[in-house]
Amino acid sequence: MAIITFTSPQMHKDKTVYGVAGDTKTILALAEDNRIPIPFDCRDGNCGSCLIEVSYDNPADKKAIMLTEKEKQKLKELGKLTQQEIDDAEVRDMPPRYRLACQFIARDEDVTVSFSGMPGGSD
Repeated sequence: MAIITFTSPQMHKDKTVYGVAGDTKTILALAEDNRIPIPFDCRDGNCGSCLIEVSYDNPADKKAIMLTEKEKQKLKELGKLTQQEIDDAEVRDMPPRYRLACQFIARDEDVTVSFSGMPGGSD
């Protein structure tokens, strides 16, 4: 089971939810189910409005979920992903710090998901 804590200046306090083992809901879907206001426009990795920052409560438990081609492209366009981070994710199973909530699925890992509340992570 994954424990996901959402934090944002748009929320009065952090909110923690549990991801069911084997569930393939994205972070965006979990946020919607729990009324957490992550902004989004497309749900498909094209717009980048659901940018999140992911930190791992136990760094030894990091699991690199494959980055989709759309997510790689959009995160590179936003200046949030380097080629080295792509290589680290694909070759060394080291997940990048920034993801798109519509693409990221938390597995058996406890994470904190931070978002600004503004589309694309703008302040």
